[in-house]
Amino acid sequence: MTMPPFARRRFLQGSAALAGATALGALPSMAAGEMTVGFIYVGPKDDFGYNQAHAEGAAAVKAMAGVTVVEEENVAETIDVQNTMESMINFDGATLLFPTSFGYFDPHVLAVAPKYPDVRFEHAAGLWTEGMPTNVGSYFGYIGLGQYLNGIVAGHMTQTKRLGFVAAKPIPQVLQNINSFLLGARQVDPAITCQVIFTGEWSLAVKEAEATNALADAGCDVITCHVDGPKVVIETAAGRDCFVCGYHANQAPLAPEKYLTGAEWNWPGVYTRMVQTMLDGGTISNFDRGGLAEGYIKMSPLGPAVTDAARNQFDATQAEMMKGGFAAYQGPLMDNNGNQILAEGEVFLETDIALESMDYLVEGVIGSTS
Repeated sequence: MTMPPFARRRFLQGSAALAGATALGALPSMAAGEMTVGFIYVGPKDDFGYNQAHAEGAAAVKAMAGVTVVEEENVAETIDVQNTMESMINFDGATLLFPTSFGYFDPHVLAVAPKYPDVRFEHAAGLWTEGMPTNVGSYFGYIGLGQYLNGIVAGHMTQTKRLGFVAAKPIPQVLQNINSFLLGARQVDPAITCQVIFTGEWSLAVKEAEATNALADAGCDVITCHVDGPKVVIETAAGRDCFVCGYHANQAPLAPEKYLTGAEWNWPGVYTRMVQTMLDGGTISNFDRGGLAEGYIKMSPLGPAVTDAARNQFDATQAEMMKGGFAAYQGPLMDNNGNQILAEGEVFLETDIALESMDYLVEGVIGSTS
């Protein structure tokens, strides 16, 4: 009988004998050509958002020959994730782990990985750097491109020229999505602004609803977000007669008439490629990235309210992105405090590593990172 996940965590916390074994990195033996892969989620797998997108990738891995998948959801960004990782390694024989939440990496992945040099730890963010354990890697997609496309459609659909953005925390990946959303909209009309409200948490339904209502009260008529589960934002915004752009996964079923499009992760191809690489005896890169052209992200189908003008500009811009080397950030560009980000003629390409340390909001975004 398989031990339930929470029981396994408690066992790990209380077992000094097992702690000694894990320090040696001992693993259950696996038959040749077989592999166990673990996926860990900070929330529920059916959240219409971040966790669901990763779970869809895990489902594709489950269909691979010779692969067993173990999953655990609702694992906090605390010592709990360390216990879950060690549980999957020592009880399930996992040799490849995908701890998917941003806060799992430091200190948790970095604390556990050195104990298990034969286990691969892949984390979904841009946090791995030279000098960190070599059995750890980071993978991510240029999903800011998707928010830029969201912005183009939003720019055509807004009547008030005020967009709204509900965001969790002012980390680089979130700031890039906010900025990209506005920059896309300003390709339609440079007078458009975007108001952002930070909730301070990846998942907090009450604050997400309050923020969405505040944006609607402020005259924002197209709203998007970067929180783990966009369901509350989408439904609340649509209930206020606002258009919505999705994030992480396809939220069109939540607001069929108001949903314009959405920036989605496309993890099935990424995960199956990584797993197949290990099955074949290969090595996964420590720094793995891709965009629309590489299949890391995709866009939700355009909704029924989208105008022909919006559709045409959306399609043309997406076609340019598919060629690679797209630059959403072009000079002259200032932040919303009057500081120069890019001079005339300067650009940040989608692949520019500088975007992964972004700490500013661009001119036209109403809000603060502090």
